[in-house]
Amino acid sequence: MIGTKIPQVTFQTRVRDESIGGDNPFRWQEMTTSDYFAGKRVVIFSLPGAFTPTCSTFQLPDFEKLFPDFQAAGIDAIYCISVNDAFVMNAWGKSQGVENVGLIPDGSGTLTRQMGMLVDKDNLGFGMRSWRYGAVVNDGVVESWHEEPGFEDNCGSDPYGESSPQTILKAIS
Repeated sequence: MIGTKIPQVTFQTRVRDESIGGDNPFRWQEMTTSDYFAGKRVVIFSLPGAFTPTCSTFQLPDFEKLFPDFQAAGIDAIYCISVNDAFVMNAWGKSQGVENVGLIPDGSGTLTRQMGMLVDKDNLGFGMRSWRYGAVVNDGVVESWHEEPGFEDNCGSDPYGESSPQTILKAIS
């Protein structure tokens, strides 16, 4: 994966727009991988699903908490990608109090599939989801890759360590 360009994908996001008014002032906005990655050095991490235990207890909160350390190491932004829709990602971000990590909804799994990280998690009732991984992406090109071991459909475990913020931060510091 190192040296690979991130595939060009368009994501369907929901963004706050106060001009709409009402109780739900959000509108659809298309965002592309170029919008997120071009001209920046970023960390991306992907996980099986919003609101799931490891993702909500460790992975997202720790990336959020360590954001200043990543900035000090030359990272411009951190993005979490999950095979969830924009509504789920926004609700999860709100419930987690996320301010520093951008949440990218890969609702159809398009980027995840093109990255070769789409796995079947029917054994958990999830359907197709992302294998857990992290990467440093410099101007759209993968600079470092951190994939959990044991990649397989319907994996009986949920390995976590290689894609942790602590591991990625240590690798780039």
